[in-house]
Amino acid sequence: MKFSSYHPVINLIYFAAALTGIILFRHPVFLAISFAASFAWSVKLRGKRGLIFDLCLVPLILLYAGVYASYNHFGVTDLATDFIGNEITLESIVYGLVLGTTTAAFLMMFSCFLAVFSVDKIIYLFGKISPRLSLMLSVALRMFGRVRVRASQTETARRGLGKGVHQGSLWQRMKNGVRELSILITWMLESFFESGFSMKSRGCGLRGRTAYSIYRFDNRDRSLVIVLSACLGGLAAALMLDQTRVHYDPEIIWNRVTFWSYVFYGIYGAFLLLPMGLELLGQWRFQRKRKNI
Repeated sequence: MKFSSYHPVINLIYFAAALTGIILFRHPVFLAISFAASFAWSVKLRGKRGLIFDLCLVPLILLYAGVYASYNHFGVTDLATDFIGNEITLESIVYGLVLGTTTAAFLMMFSCFLAVFSVDKIIYLFGKISPRLSLMLSVALRMFGRVRVRASQTETARRGLGKGVHQGSLWQRMKNGVRELSILITWMLESFFESGFSMKSRGCGLRGRTAYSIYRFDNRDRSLVIVLSACLGGLAAALMLDQTRVHYDPEIIWNRVTFWSYVFYGIYGAFLLLPMGLELLGQWRFQRKRKNI
């Protein structure tokens, strides 16, 4: 029951709503839920790489908050004075943390988007709207992984000749790095031309051309659409009731926390953790059936 196995339209709706919510919701509780859910799912999907990437974002959040507070002066709670005499306020620091955490949560959720969305899903979604756009996106996304592999191969080959980016003097290392970059750019241009000629010979872009698709909208997808609709309806109610609104200037003000506030917190958390919950449920079912064999 991996979330990536569901219909691409459902994946697109979820990520569009999740990324929009991360950007719009600046309430501390909603923001904490966004960060925690994005962090957990990123680690679940990408493993060690995701964990390293997510942990590297934490000091950047603190750094951004300090820089933001030093250049933006608003609020009524003075904490200190910088070396040029400007006041550093609690409100500016908190809002800097909010902006940094929002950006970090967005990047982590977007990394999940890249892990879930494959090239065939992009072609399926955009093929009927604009075949040329879907082709360009698929070639560009495929190129990311190929460039990384090609760069590793080029570095390994040149290291065997004594011309790696970590060999020789500083000037020699710079020259080696520029040459490797030139090799990669040349290879990328050749690859783009080859892909274009290949797609043209296959009839890509011709009027009336159809594409084969393996995706079917079944009852499992319909059930998930109902759940997502219920969650989005609850979040829309939270927006209308101003449960997500916070003022940071001139002081921090948000609505009183009530019973319905906790309900909306739970709905938002359930919405963001739904894909990871589906994957964990699928793994549990698989292990259970495996033990019964």
